[in-house]
Amino acid sequence: MRLYSRTIGDTGDDLIILHGLFGSGDNWQTHAKYLSQWFKVTLIDQRNHGHSEHSDEMNYSVMSEDVNETMESLGIERACILGHSMGGKTAMHFAQAYPEKVIKLMVIDMGIKAYPPHHGPVFDAIHAVDIEHCTSRKEAETRIAPFIPDFSTQQFILKNMYWIEEGRLAWRFNAPILEHSINHILAALPNQPIQLPALFLAGGRSNYILPADHSSILGQFPLAKFQSIENAGHWVHAEAPQEFLQLILSFLEVVKTD
Repeated sequence: MRLYSRTIGDTGDDLIILHGLFGSGDNWQTHAKYLSQWFKVTLIDQRNHGHSEHSDEMNYSVMSEDVNETMESLGIERACILGHSMGGKTAMHFAQAYPEKVIKLMVIDMGIKAYPPHHGPVFDAIHAVDIEHCTSRKEAETRIAPFIPDFSTQQFILKNMYWIEEGRLAWRFNAPILEHSINHILAALPNQPIQLPALFLAGGRSNYILPADHSSILGQFPLAKFQSIENAGHWVHAEAPQEFLQLILSFLEVVKTD
């Protein structure tokens, strides 16, 4: 599947950014604009998210194929790949399938292991919104609040609502398929070691990548480097943007002149 994408900048190597579950490329616009000083940055909406097509099939095999097809359609032969959360797993699968197309790999707060289901409250919140009859985002916010108390997470989910026509709201993500496919999304990476420069950047207040995970990650990515931003949780890039960008640019060996 050719995915919806938006490219910012025209300088340097290609840098592809893959968002996480329930997200879209729009979540990364601010970072992309900054990084476009040194890179040609392409933001991709993964299948069943954002402006990309919906599909009944949702697993990392097809998702990595989507990235390859999109790169080919854009004329991108090789790129640095950055992925957050689910996007990080897609990036790792892509690196396994197409190592010759990856310059450097950056995995943001996502390990190679399988994760237990933990998105139940989010799906409950989505079910609580009667999308066919919902008349405003404020109404939707009121309905999801009992399931998602955190305001920033509420706004992250609500960013996916749009007016499909006058007086009618819809979700951009394909919630039924995401819920049905959640075990595929949380599955472990296949055992296939890859010799690529890789950065695994964790949030210090997150449990997605723990120090105990480093040895197994090195078994798959022997050239991996590990960094952690101690004052950030799972949304590392949003919670500590300046430190995040500094670590990314350091890994990409960018020398700033300002």
